[in-house]
Amino acid sequence: MTLGLFLIPIISAFIGWFTNWIAIKMLFHPREPKKILGIAFQGIFPKNQTQFAAKLGKLVGEELLSFKDIADKITHPDNIEKVMPVVETHIDHFLRVKLVEKMPVISMFIGEKTITELKGVFMEELKTLFPTLMESYINNLQQDLDLEKIVTEKVAAFSSDKLEQILNSIMSKEFRFVEIIGAVLGFIIGLLQIGITLLHL
Repeated sequence: MTLGLFLIPIISAFIGWFTNWIAIKMLFHPREPKKILGIAFQGIFPKNQTQFAAKLGKLVGEELLSFKDIADKITHPDNIEKVMPVVETHIDHFLRVKLVEKMPVISMFIGEKTITELKGVFMEELKTLFPTLMESYINNLQQDLDLEKIVTEKVAAFSSDKLEQILNSIMSKEFRFVEIIGAVLGFIIGLLQIGITLLHL
């Protein structure tokens, strides 16, 4: 009798852990609908994968990845300044080498001072042109690239194994925590059962 009482918390802890473990497994299994006693069962994610993909696509397309944010970041003066040294090097090479190769006669009229002045003019003009050019490019890209549709189609096309692997890689610690909590709560409930039983003896 006494041994049986002390086993109650252990059994309750096992039941708590097992029920939570089953609940987590039922997120992904069974992959396909299975009928038990005439009732169809299917894992929550496989059953709702299409709706999950649509909502995730909408979230990414409208909230997480905004073309306006991308445009603002690309056209920010600080980011334009970062690429100007590369542009200046290219323009310098063009004026000193390529232009002379294509039009040798011009080399007789373009000296170091003229090259420096031309490069300065080009650089100032490009600083003004780049933000407008990049903003136009992003706007055209937004029309051609439907992020919501791409994400929706990609997630909907995931195999159930792939989806389970992704979610487990993200939430494995949380799933383990849920299992442990089930065991702890079960153990506490078992202790309460012992207490109630002893009070009634």
